[in-house]
Amino acid sequence: MRYCAARYAATGSAHQKEVTDMTKHLPPLAFALVLAALPAAAQIPEFGPLIEADTLDAARESVDPLILDIRPGKVEGSEQTLFEAGHIPGAVHAPYNLFRGPSENPGALVPEDRLTEVLRSLGVTADRPTVIVHQGSDQTDFGSAARVYWTLKSSGVAPLAILNGGMNAWQAASLPVETGPVTPTPSDITVSFSDEWLATTADIEAIVAGGQPGELIDARPVEFWEGNAKHDAAARPGTLPQSRYFTHSGWFGDAPARIEPSIVERLAAANGFEQGDRLVSFCNTGHWAATNWFALSELAGIEDVRLYPDSMVGWANSGNAMDNVPGPIRNLWNRVTGKY
Repeated sequence: MRYCAARYAATGSAHQKEVTDMTKHLPPLAFALVLAALPAAAQIPEFGPLIEADTLDAARESVDPLILDIRPGKVEGSEQTLFEAGHIPGAVHAPYNLFRGPSENPGALVPEDRLTEVLRSLGVTADRPTVIVHQGSDQTDFGSAARVYWTLKSSGVAPLAILNGGMNAWQAASLPVETGPVTPTPSDITVSFSDEWLATTADIEAIVAGGQPGELIDARPVEFWEGNAKHDAAARPGTLPQSRYFTHSGWFGDAPARIEPSIVERLAAANGFEQGDRLVSFCNTGHWAATNWFALSELAGIEDVRLYPDSMVGWANSGNAMDNVPGPIRNLWNRVTGKY
């Protein structure tokens, strides 16, 4: 069986109980030796795949995670970046665009050699616990953290966690903040990108043709699935043939940028997602789709969930057949009314 540290982190509570059951009759010194032999992140079962602000604050001392702050942009009216204006102490600035494709196809994978350069420059190593920090402004914002998580996991980095609620949650908890730039210590990681959680255009073509099992899950808001909206870089509106609509926003509770783990398994079961399903999550550019992938794979624990990073921009621009493409009259009306 292939050992996966990220999966271990995702099921830390179960593993902690197993260790406790096996060691509860040991003398205190022997138990301490067993605990010390465990990976650092395994000693904090809450480390991933989501981590709360107070748990991360404690983990900064006990685990020393690499904290990647992926927030892009600058303070309004200033040349100062949001990161420089305030970040978690010890964090490294890793703007989201470093993990994205070109403007004509933002969902495209970053080539292995380029991704290797990026991760080395950020100080990423394969086995250091790594936390991804987004702003925490809304549900779309969470997708950036999920896409970076998926990229790092596919690059062999583990264990991983996303700060639930992002930087907003950290500041709301009145936890310490540093200002100014940070110069990372480079690493020597070499990326060998796994296809275990990846679906390519060729895979989608095979699923649509019936040559490969898989259920295509559209993570976009319903107007995109219906063909009444489209991404600016997409040649046509519509959705993948045979797709099913399940928006990325379904996993969030009352707070706009917090996934509630307590409802994920219940919601997955209520919508017919279960172990053994062959699911492929897609959207416009593999951003919203990353949230569905994260919830179903990392939180609900369904093992065979893949992300189609090129998504509808890549699919539509390749000239493949689509469903829910509007006819000439509706297409004209959508253009006149500014829907796309």
